[in-house]
Amino acid sequence: MTKAEVVNEIVEKTGIERAMVAETVESFFKVVKSALTDGDNVYFRGFGSFALKKRAKKVARNISKNTQITIPEHFIPKFKPAKTFVEKIKKSEKVKKLL
Repeated sequence: MTKAEVVNEIVEKTGIERAMVAETVESFFKVVKSALTDGDNVYFRGFGSFALKKRAKKVARNISKNTQITIPEHFIPKFKPAKTFVEKIKKSEKVKKLL
């Protein structure tokens, strides 16, 4: 599902103008990105959390040049779904049909 499809679904379910919904969805993503950039985690009860995960420093190889590259420690964004969300997906009949 794309962002446009999410916006369309919200418009259909709520009746709010498409431009307003699109702006709200964009603002949501900006707030989450801003919070993670500032080092804060974002929690949504019953849905999940967006958090920063620290990656340790490591040595990688450039096979084509046969050289070693040191990748410094850094943070990456990570999403962890809530237990209730995971359970709902596991119990979904539509998802079970995909197996």
